[in-house]
Amino acid sequence: MPHRIPPLRTGHALQLLEGSTQYFPALVAAIDQARQEVWLEAYIFDFTGSTETVAQALVRAASRGVDVRVLVDGFGSGEVPQAWRDRLVAAGVHWRTYAPPGRLGVVWPRSWKRLHRKLCAIDCEVAFCGGINILDDLHDPNHGELPAPRLDFSVRVTGPLVPEVRATMLQLWERMRTFEEMRLGELGRAFHTLRHMGALRRAAVRQRMPAGGPGERARAALVLRDNFRHRASIERAYLRAIGRARSEVIIANAYFVPGHRMRRALVEAASRGVRVVLLLQGRYEYFMQYYAARPVYGALLRAGVSIHEYSASFLHAKVAVIDGQWATLGSSNLDPLSLLLAREANLVIEDRAFAGELRARLLEAVAREGQHMDAALYEKRPWRERLLENVALAIMRLALAVQGKRTYW
Repeated sequence: MPHRIPPLRTGHALQLLEGSTQYFPALVAAIDQARQEVWLEAYIFDFTGSTETVAQALVRAASRGVDVRVLVDGFGSGEVPQAWRDRLVAAGVHWRTYAPPGRLGVVWPRSWKRLHRKLCAIDCEVAFCGGINILDDLHDPNHGELPAPRLDFSVRVTGPLVPEVRATMLQLWERMRTFEEMRLGELGRAFHTLRHMGALRRAAVRQRMPAGGPGERARAALVLRDNFRHRASIERAYLRAIGRARSEVIIANAYFVPGHRMRRALVEAASRGVRVVLLLQGRYEYFMQYYAARPVYGALLRAGVSIHEYSASFLHAKVAVIDGQWATLGSSNLDPLSLLLAREANLVIEDRAFAGELRARLLEAVAREGQHMDAALYEKRPWRERLLENVALAIMRLALAVQGKRTYW
């Protein structure tokens, strides 16, 4: 059923990881223990600073016979440096690039449908899901060295979802191989693979399905967004949780340009007495995402939503905690690029211990690193800012219209 939110399953152990300083060591340790296979997807795979530890771990794994497959986005990730390309090829790492932009680059509308997921599965035993790219916390490809680490999260998970994470990556890998076969004229093989794609994924999910062990009690689900059967699943998971909120909604989101349904859900939650706290991007990163977000703040502020801008460094988190029990963490922003166009992956979690830990860190960031937005000052912002906001919003609306997504607003 399209847009279906998958049911939460029990039997998971979860570890919250903040930034590359926690994520990379956990990821490298898991890769170094791999015996059979490593699957990794990332929007950005950079080779600066601490990211080399991940690349070295992939080379070590492939060199000892582990099947290592890496898929990166063709727009988010630049060319692999020649020295690293030689090392990866020599070790036997299978490296693919998703939808490299053509001559027109991002001007061509089809190029906006990116692979934005950040997933890893190792030996069907451990998986990672979050918003952290293979990118050093203190380095930005466009802005250089950062004054402080970017704020972002990932989660290490064991339990029944691990084969599903692996199957999700396998399915996309096979689909890309099928399209390559079609491009080369191997139509028979391509159509055979397409016909059996669903069965292939179901078999992969069943493969060595682990049972929850002692202490593995958290309930969780892998929620995807794509342009096929999961076009609105992540947004619907948010809307359902916000609609059921009784006391508190905390959202930290890097690129926050919500559509009318999300805005209405937040306003309605605040109107029924729910404390709604938003931690949003406070530093200029990209013109459209930065300025297009601001026109939507007015209605939220008037409804009593508390907005805080994170400016210590770049905010890159895409997380939420509701009523101290429900949490989501993953790659999906609350903007049209994520909710309507990109391939995304979030975990939805019901576990008080995990949600409590994430909530505490978000509230700490709000208190120490967030600048509270005053509703009166917002209404008095200068005309130049309003002009830039209107230009950015017009560009975003035009981009959505080209994609046939006019109803988002």
